[in-house]
Amino acid sequence: MKDVDPIAPEGSEERQLLATIPPERFPRHVAIIMDGNGRWATRRGLPRVEGHRAGIEAVRSTVEAAARLEIPYLTLYAFSTENWRRPRWEVLTLMSLLKEYLQRELPTLAKHNIRFRPVGRLGELDPEIQEGLARAVEATARNTGLFFQIALNYSGRAELVDTFRQAVALAQRGELTPEQVDEKWVEEHLLTAGTPDPDLLIRTSGEMRISNFLLWQIAYTELYVTPVLWPDFRARDLILAIADYARRERRFGGVPEEEER
Repeated sequence: MKDVDPIAPEGSEERQLLATIPPERFPRHVAIIMDGNGRWATRRGLPRVEGHRAGIEAVRSTVEAAARLEIPYLTLYAFSTENWRRPRWEVLTLMSLLKEYLQRELPTLAKHNIRFRPVGRLGELDPEIQEGLARAVEATARNTGLFFQIALNYSGRAELVDTFRQAVALAQRGELTPEQVDEKWVEEHLLTAGTPDPDLLIRTSGEMRISNFLLWQIAYTELYVTPVLWPDFRARDLILAIADYARRERRFGGVPEEEER
């Protein structure tokens, strides 16, 4: 039985929605493009950094909700390789908030049996952040609940380029032939190796873009766009997205059985 009481009170719309979703219709892997922090702050007459700070609470709420809903995998897009182009003060603030999150949230991850893994070009991050990430990975390595991935200094194209470079290097050493490079080989050498492709990709703030996120992995992922800005995103919004997903018929390039007749 999913532990929904703290996130969906008795009699609430969320509780009613959850009651209509068969367990087998829940997504195994939810990915989220967290967008709208800057606009959230601007609309309130606040500096952009306050939007990023408010977004931390949305991360906390979403991760906890996913764990209680027994979703096996959650991937959040936190910082792209393109985000380095932002003003230096904004990048520094984002990195400072990341350090703060890693320090403060380890007890929460442990409490909810959450396993943590960062994905991206992590070697380009500040050494202190790399150390914090490594500590979080080690501290949660034996947890068996939600597998929580956070994409940092990540780019879908960069991930593919790095994977192709691995293939070339192996081929030059005579350890890989062209015939061995198939979809399975690529999947096993992506940063997300070991996790299934996302079933559901949520984008906040109403933008209709993929933004270079998990380009290989989302080939048949269901997309859900909400106008809610990321700092306002809570368990209710996650449940609404899951309910919408559960009503869809996934075809993976095929046709419904009734259309085959």
